[in-house]
Amino acid sequence: MSDAALPPSIAKVLDRFTAMSREEKMQSLVSYAKKLEPLPERLAALDRAAFTVPECQTRVDLFPEVHEGKLHFYADVNVRQSPTIAAFLAIVFSAVNEQPPSTTLAIPDDFVSRMMQGLGLSARETGLTAMVARLKRHARDAAGA
Repeated sequence: MSDAALPPSIAKVLDRFTAMSREEKMQSLVSYAKKLEPLPERLAALDRAAFTVPECQTRVDLFPEVHEGKLHFYADVNVRQSPTIAAFLAIVFSAVNEQPPSTTLAIPDDFVSRMMQGLGLSARETGLTAMVARLKRHARDAAGA
């Protein structure tokens, strides 16, 4: 999928981050880490097995909710221990929450590498890519695909 065909919310995130210098990206990640929405109590009580992303070095649980055909994701991650993970998820959620599943499914395969390019955090890319894959799986389930 070309960038021109991307949903506007995803294209906006990619355009913004690919245009930033390394320093700007790092500052933005610090800022976004503080924006990750807290996990609602109703989700905290659920069995985590179906929501954990095992490929991540850090424990990350991703929870989808569907309301009126639109997805909303929540994450349970220790923001203090993993600010990069929290920031990345806050950025992705800003693009896909309250959107139809098709928006999440349209995240390009190279999204993580484009977002994290130049940061020197390549060791994190496997886990971040696994998180995006998990979000897409939830979106496929929500779309009934």
